[in-house]
Formats: sequence, C-alpha cells, structure tokens
Amino acid sequence: MKTFNKTQKKSFIKEEKFILQLLIDADACPVIDLALSISRGYDIKSTLFCDTSHRIERENAITVMVPKGADSVDFKLVNAINKYDIVITQDYGLAAMCLAKGAFVVDQNGREMSSDNIDQLLAFRYESAKIRRAGGRTKGPKKRTAQNNLSFEKSFQQICEKAVSTKAKAEN
Repeated sequence: MKTFNKTQKKSFIKEEKFILQLLIDADACPVIDLALSISRGYDIKSTLFCDTSHRIERENAITVMVPKGADSVDFKLVNAINKYDIVITQDYGLAAMCLAKGAFVVDQNGREMSSDNIDQLLAFRYESAKIRRAGGRTKGPKKRTAQNNLSFEKSFQQICEKAVSTKAKAEN
C-alpha cells in the first residue's frame, strides 16, 4: 500500500495511467475505506471531495477540499468528472448532474442511480422537502447495518467492472 505526501501525490497522479476515476462525495460517506479498497483492484484513481468543516484524508486517494457553501462540493465534483467515471453520493441532485456527464453513480447502500430511476428519486426528494418546509417531518435514514456494507460491496464491484468494460469498449 502506497502512502504519499502532497508532492508525491501530485507526481503519482501525473505518472500513473489510471483507467477511470472514483469521485466520492465524502462529507457523510460511510463506505470510503471499502470503496477505496475495491477501486484499487481496478486501477481506479480515487478522489475524495469534502468541505473545510470535514478533513478527510486516506492513503492512495487525493483529497479536494472546498470552502463551505451550498453545493460547493457538488459543483467541484461535477467539474472533475469524465465520461465513465464512478461517483459515490447520496445526493440525488448531484447524482443527476453526474449522470448527465456520463458517469456511473451509486449510493452508500449500493443502489445504482441511472436514467431509469433518477426522476423518481428527484421527485421523492422534492416531495420530502415540501413536507419539511410546511412544518412536517419525514423519516431519516435507517441505522447502518453490516448488510448495507455487503450490499454496497457487491454492487460497487459490479459497477467498477461495468465502468471499466464500457470504457474499454468505447476506446476500441
């Protein structure tokens, strides 16, 4: 396992040829270490995006910190995406922007977001926000379980394989 200081990380990124990028909306992501472990096996460059109130650093991953602000992390992440990259986020709005750029998107529980389900997820987010603005309450996420990690691991491996093979086919 390689560890890097800031200068070495820049050199590593320039010298290594990566197949794809993994971009993680890291502020509230419970599967960072699991995702990094899996992505290394596919030669995928990993980048963590967080704001200045969260300092998240891991070996073999670049950390991009942005100033606090509404959607500042989201816009920085979207600007770094290339077609076929993989994004981990639980933010449906960010997921929609990533899908529009041709990325593969998965949440922390292993649910792949796609053109088939993103409209429904965005509608759910809108209705929930409307209820909260009117003073109502909506359910939060359930407590994370070991099964959530297993589901994520299985799904994330499939998405990595799909992204790598899709990009390879597109380049040939």
